[in-house]
Amino acid sequence: MIKVLIVDDSILVRKVLSEIFEEAKGISVVGTAADPFIAREKIKELNPDVLTLDIEMPKMDGITFLKNIMRLRPMPVVMISTLTQKGAPKTLEALELGAVDYVGKPSADSPEMLRRYTAEIIAKVKMASVANVSRLELQATRPRLPMRKVEKVGHHSSHIKLIAAGASTGGTEALREWLTMMPGDSPPILITQHIPPVFSTSFAKRLDKILPLTVHEAEQGDKIMAGHVYIAPGDRHMEIVQKGGHFYCRVYDGPRVNLHKPSVEVLFDSVVQTCAKHTIGIMLTGMGADGANAMLRMRQAGAHNVVQDRDSSVVWGMPGAAVEVGAADKVLPLGKIADYIVHYVKRK
Repeated sequence: MIKVLIVDDSILVRKVLSEIFEEAKGISVVGTAADPFIAREKIKELNPDVLTLDIEMPKMDGITFLKNIMRLRPMPVVMISTLTQKGAPKTLEALELGAVDYVGKPSADSPEMLRRYTAEIIAKVKMASVANVSRLELQATRPRLPMRKVEKVGHHSSHIKLIAAGASTGGTEALREWLTMMPGDSPPILITQHIPPVFSTSFAKRLDKILPLTVHEAEQGDKIMAGHVYIAPGDRHMEIVQKGGHFYCRVYDGPRVNLHKPSVEVLFDSVVQTCAKHTIGIMLTGMGADGANAMLRMRQAGAHNVVQDRDSSVVWGMPGAAVEVGAADKVLPLGKIADYIVHYVKRK
């Protein structure tokens, strides 16, 4: 039984979340707290397995409380915050500090709307209960070092023309860590991260400020260029298409694939159709199996695939599925993926 502690200043939100969890199999609400000071005492008393945490609260905001939790008593935390452009940077900061995942409240003044997200809330709390806490602790306590100087990849003479990556739970931080170690002249990097629309915009802007690469939220018709990163918008699929000897982004609406939009499978299958022999595939931390079978098809079509290992993943769902189906050429800790890619591209 997963023991959950709910931390939110709204009595209505606490009531709705309690009802959602009590109706779910395998989850028990051991307590609720209206502010972090009450929550701190209840964590000591009740020893919960997972914490749900709001960002905007009186006395102490959720970000400050999260910092304290991850320093003093690391545990899986799912942020439940209002899904707005204004709130996106704070939620991304929470993920950077060690939160496992987040659920976007549709409106701060409509707690009952949370019921529409029952399945997502339950799935993310269950996933958080088995997350790699040691990885979250490392993520939270790791000093934010200046970006290291990396050697140029010199890709122009290589047959590697593209890097295609997929990620989900834990992926925003994994991508930041990996891309920070990639040189500014890398082959083009296309990324499908499971993320809502307003968050994908903020995420792309956040990365663009700290990386030697130029980061975009992909738009329909973007020409794919070296030294650039293209992130699929949160409510659109992204594919690679080839026209006149050049590669372009195709961004479009459509049905969910493997329950996701954007879907890693869509991106990877477009690689199979266009340029697999000239592509490195990357699968990072994430819940589920989206993209695993398509990654196998990439490998069969000539791509070289790198998968994040279990110990460095927050959740070894997607990378584990890729390994299980035989899609991986190499399984590596997150911190070694960039160097491996650079040397592989130069060698080829």
